[in-house]
Amino acid sequence: MRQRLLDEPDRYRGRRRVPTPPRSRYAAVVTSAFVGAGIVALGAGAMPDAKSVSPSVLDELRQASISSQDLADRAGADERASRDTTRMAADEAAEPEVWLLPLQGYDFKSPYGMRWGKLHTGIDLVAPEGTPYVAIHDGTVTRAGWYGGYGNTVIVRHADGSEAIYGHSSALSVKEGQQVKAGDQLGLVGNTGHSYGAHLHLEVHVKGEPLDPVPWLQERGVDIKLQVEALYSDVSAS
Repeated sequence: MRQRLLDEPDRYRGRRRVPTPPRSRYAAVVTSAFVGAGIVALGAGAMPDAKSVSPSVLDELRQASISSQDLADRAGADERASRDTTRMAADEAAEPEVWLLPLQGYDFKSPYGMRWGKLHTGIDLVAPEGTPYVAIHDGTVTRAGWYGGYGNTVIVRHADGSEAIYGHSSALSVKEGQQVKAGDQLGLVGNTGHSYGAHLHLEVHVKGEPLDPVPWLQERGVDIKLQVEALYSDVSAS
């Protein structure tokens, strides 16, 4: 009995432990070493000698190569998408602003300034009743309805905080909260409120204070006296 135990030193009765045979341990170590070496070699653009690697290890190396290439392709696609998004944002930011005349074929009357002993806070553009008028710039309609002496009125707030007031309309084409673009119809010329004949009363307010619309619009490429508009203006708002 003692001789048998000496012949089998790694086997025990009761709770038996069967150690990993030396050849299996060697194969596991070699496999791990080749996998690690193969991944490093892949990064360096080289593959281990196929004659010295088992088919299963070669298959693992091929799978690692495919996975690495897939990750690289995805990273490249993400980078290209990021560049495209940045380029599009830059193009949109660089797009010039559009400023337009409020209507066509009018007579310029009653400029900004003192009139009848008080400040006339806008300009009057005389045109036949029912003539359509449009937004001079993109913005949000903050008022569309009756507004005291202005009669039927549209007020549009622009992105820079300035406001355009269109008064004495015979009819309105927009509602409060509506987003409009330069050139969108806002209403029709009329004679409502404190008015003495059909015309469009136009005011420009900056920080709540009325400004003369003539020089203010000239800075943006629109000459309201000469009825000339530059569709695109690079002049920044002052």
